[in-house]
Amino acid sequence: MKRITKILIILLPVLILIAYAKWPEQPLPEGIKADKLIVNKAKREMEFWSNGERIKTYRISLGGNPLGHKLKQGDSRTPEGLYSINDKNANSRFHLNLGISYPNKTDRSNSDNPGGDIKIHGLKNGNGWIGKFQRLYDWTDGCIAITNLEVEELFASVPIGTPIRINP
Repeated sequence: MKRITKILIILLPVLILIAYAKWPEQPLPEGIKADKLIVNKAKREMEFWSNGERIKTYRISLGGNPLGHKLKQGDSRTPEGLYSINDKNANSRFHLNLGISYPNKTDRSNSDNPGGDIKIHGLKNGNGWIGKFQRLYDWTDGCIAITNLEVEELFASVPIGTPIRINP
């Protein structure tokens, strides 16, 4: 009986991890375009809105020092405030990215060196196998990270100019 218990103690977490990795996510409906994105840092969530309705919620990873608003380059914080999607890069060192218009005028007036290059991106090229497990900790330099499949969805469905609100 002890041997079976030990095997179950070892096997159960492995089976849970496999199920988590393989559990399919609901894709966005085809042809849908975003009206806005809303990030709730405390919940590690990003909401996709279209036609005034929340369509999907993504689990995200943030900067390695996620509490509070980004103050300066290198602080590993994800900014807070109202921005817009201002760029798309299919040739990023991360699997696709969407640029966020940080820093804005207020950010620049509050810091001598606010930094920049805040993106929504997938995993670093060559690390796509990590998949959903990237969500287990905050690992970016201040960006918003999602899985490669999710960033492909956003890349196709979020027009440049889409507002993004990043809440604490």
